[in-house]
Amino acid sequence: MPQPRPGRAGGERRRPTPAVYRRRRLAAAAALVAIVLLLVLAGRGSDGNPPDLAPAELLRIERTVNPVHLTVSASGDLLIHSQLWAQALSDGGGSYDFAPMLDAIRPYTATADLGLCHVETPMTPGASALPQSYPVFNTPPELAKGIRETGWDACDTASNHSLDQGQEGIDGTGAALDRQGIRHTGSFPSAASRDRPLVLDVDGVKVGFIAYTDLTNGIPLPHPWSLNTALADDPVEPKARRILADAKRARDAGAEAVILNMHWGDENSTEPNESQLDLARRLTASPLIDVIVGQGPHVVQPIRRVNGKFVVFSEGNLVSAQSALAGLPAETQYGLIALLRLTADGHGVHVDRVDYVPTWVDLNGYRVIPVGLGLRKSLGDPAAERAAYDSVVGIAGRGPSIGPLPPQLPAG
Repeated sequence: MPQPRPGRAGGERRRPTPAVYRRRRLAAAAALVAIVLLLVLAGRGSDGNPPDLAPAELLRIERTVNPVHLTVSASGDLLIHSQLWAQALSDGGGSYDFAPMLDAIRPYTATADLGLCHVETPMTPGASALPQSYPVFNTPPELAKGIRETGWDACDTASNHSLDQGQEGIDGTGAALDRQGIRHTGSFPSAASRDRPLVLDVDGVKVGFIAYTDLTNGIPLPHPWSLNTALADDPVEPKARRILADAKRARDAGAEAVILNMHWGDENSTEPNESQLDLARRLTASPLIDVIVGQGPHVVQPIRRVNGKFVVFSEGNLVSAQSALAGLPAETQYGLIALLRLTADGHGVHVDRVDYVPTWVDLNGYRVIPVGLGLRKSLGDPAAERAAYDSVVGIAGRGPSIGPLPPQLPAG
């Protein structure tokens, strides 16, 4: 199975080889020739000249001949407990360095065409000196540098902990990501930024990204525009309308596909609840939404098709200090990285399949291990990696268009 291709959305990327450049030039030349032939075959107008075609029609013809294939990588919770920022301080030799604990997953983030992460906890300017952990988080803003070095291009910032530090936390989180060149959405510093959709250009394909949370831990919003909320107890129709209005705003701004990130569900539950299911059914019934990815339960939930569209109900924790040793389910130590395979062709942009990479957090150093690779050559505890792999695959599922990457393949 091919690995994710080098991308165009920003962040660190592998430089294509000369052979890749030659193949791209040949493909572009072949597409140009085919387009010219199609234009000729399209006939001439009443004045005997070739018909004038709108840019959108030219793009449709080009993609009919030469479809664009993309991989979007989406990851679970970056949940920064005290053990993690203490480890980052040790890894950095006295300054915070979060990249080492995430280094093993770079083959699935940095080489994707678009890498998306979920920032669970807020970052304020003072958190480097006074970080906080559960139940009210404040994460050192150096996490944003680790996000960039791991290869993510954009992140969502809508979670039940987004308001832990009030508007200062929202503003600080956005500022930390901005300094590292990471695009973001879900929480906002102003009403104007709330109304400005995030649309990413990925190899010439415009992808909209929107994010919501169904919980704020009872903390009121500082302003109506501070955080995108679709609270679990709210009726499904009003919150669906709000989300779809954002999706339409992204479409109006040029998005050809819209990815929705939902922070939702019951903690420690490996099955979606009725609120998740109802909202998923309502949203996927709309042509405005193409795929939903989720976090929130801190454990993996199934990947399913709803109204013919993929819903990754929960990717679980990507990195945290949660585990059975903390009195929590063993599944909180597991997660998955979803690899959404998109195609842009003459019919538009569609998601063809979802591959995924099961992950396990090695509490010795809080390293995130891709356990498909671990089954071939262990990076940690082979028995724990096997348990993680079996658990994640058993919950997330497999089928003709959903499944784990073969464990015998290397990660890069």
